[in-house]
Amino acid sequence: MKTFLIFLALLYPTISSAQIAVKGETVYPLAGPPIRNGVVLIRGTVIERVGPESEVAIPPGYRVMTARIVTPGLVDAHTTVGLSGIYNVPHDQMQLEKSDPIQPHLRAIDAYNPREELVAWVRTLGVTTINTGHGPGALMSGTTMIAKTAGETVTEALIKPEAMVAFTLGSSVSRNFKSPGTRAKGMAMLRQEFLKAQEYMKKMEAKDPDKRPARDLALDMVAGLLRGQITALITAQTATEIISALRLQKEFGLRMVLDGAAEAYLVLDEIKAAGVPVILHPTMVRTGDETKNASFTTAAKLRDAGIRFAIQSGHEGYVPKVRVVLFEAAVAAANGLSFEDALKSITIDAARILGVEARVGSLVSGKDADVVLFDGDPFEYTTHTCAVIINGTVVSETCR
Repeated sequence: MKTFLIFLALLYPTISSAQIAVKGETVYPLAGPPIRNGVVLIRGTVIERVGPESEVAIPPGYRVMTARIVTPGLVDAHTTVGLSGIYNVPHDQMQLEKSDPIQPHLRAIDAYNPREELVAWVRTLGVTTINTGHGPGALMSGTTMIAKTAGETVTEALIKPEAMVAFTLGSSVSRNFKSPGTRAKGMAMLRQEFLKAQEYMKKMEAKDPDKRPARDLALDMVAGLLRGQITALITAQTATEIISALRLQKEFGLRMVLDGAAEAYLVLDEIKAAGVPVILHPTMVRTGDETKNASFTTAAKLRDAGIRFAIQSGHEGYVPKVRVVLFEAAVAAANGLSFEDALKSITIDAARILGVEARVGSLVSGKDADVVLFDGDPFEYTTHTCAVIINGTVVSETCR
């Protein structure tokens, strides 16, 4: 029996037994300078060691993989993939519930499909961690979650079940709902919801249980925002909406991340003074309506202003419903952003904004073994993503 069990262990090795050595002509750990002729050792689900080949010996028995360029797994700071599906039909479009403009209690984990084809697609292009969930288009559309792009169930993929509450300011809300019809009405409705939550919190603290109100899932979530237990992700594209978002953040003391921010370059001083990070719209966003003044150079301007930012894939209303942050960062790199700053915007800087930098975003001993192998400069159009490793498991080996 013991011999048989040993045979099975050899035939079907567990994830924890993975031993991989990734060799790159250049390794970008992003926790330090690039490493020429670098090696990333992976043991089990974590990174064991990173360094130049002259200093990191590859132990016997390790599988060796080689590449021109090696980077950490890419982190998409805001997407709806896994809720919005590839076929663009009602049964796979779960990113926006249109029955009410204020529904902060809708949970991404209740709608996320880890087997969705778009999840697999972005994974093959190096995206290993996503902040996904309810998308823009409602005053409060629901929560986002942070997950890996591997796993057969949401439980296997999950990093953080309730990461942010998604808000939207602007005309896109009035296209989806009869109310609000104007900016002022939308802001008034949000402020009223926060005031209701403040009263709800006071009543819930009553010593006599009989005097406490019935649980309200929506107000529970807004109360979490007021307590700083969850972050407000506020999509605001125009300068007017951005200023309104900053005003809301100041009035209620919210932990906030500014999302989209197509006209951020018009109010850089205000954003910096508020100390609010930005998850910038996809660089190649279709310009029109609220994004008509979007610019290829906004990422570089945010960097020059000293504002923390990441680049997102966002949500698209057309097939195939998804963008890829690798390509969006490449365009930013061609328009004033340095190579390493562009790479950081979809790895370690994105991870920091999401609060998961202890696990992902850079190649450091002890972190999750999420690694991407390229056959050239990742931001060159002719380069391919040739292998992707998530949690120490090779999940893709086809050059794309």
